[in-house]
Amino acid sequence: MAHTEGKGEKMTKKIVSANQNQHDTTSVCIPLYRLQVVKEPHSALYGAPRLSQSSEVCRFLRAHFDGRPHEEFLALFLDAKNTPVGYQVVSVGSLTLSIVHPREAFKAAVCMSAAAVIFSHNHPSGDPTPSLEDRTLTKRLVSAGELLGIRVLDHIVMGEGRHVSFADEGWLDGEG
Repeated sequence: MAHTEGKGEKMTKKIVSANQNQHDTTSVCIPLYRLQVVKEPHSALYGAPRLSQSSEVCRFLRAHFDGRPHEEFLALFLDAKNTPVGYQVVSVGSLTLSIVHPREAFKAAVCMSAAAVIFSHNHPSGDPTPSLEDRTLTKRLVSAGELLGIRVLDHIVMGEGRHVSFADEGWLDGEG
């Protein structure tokens, strides 16, 4: 074992043989990583109460999305009582597209031990009608959440003064 110092902390690197031959002097260093969630100093959701309706979620998220000239995809993390514990910008896209992978969408949710998640993104055009890509992504996210044990409560598409909630429309269970 070799010890290295970094940012005031002692870190350990495990040195292992590169092959099964004990007489081989070649070794590789496998770095040890630590994931950390860092709270930002300000949040549109500061002090948010338990959320039970899509309109309540929209009221809080509107402050984040207003005036954005590009699509942004957010994950809102909730505890077991549906109280927000944080949110993350998962992807920043272009005027009409934001690329999202389930791995990235759930990364912080896993680190924060979230019980549930609500996804949301904006349509800068002002029309919140979900695209075929939005529907396909939502199905993938629901499946990934089931695998991880993190409930996907909704995917809300925000437009100008309007929103479409996949949960309200009954689209989270494979309908529509």
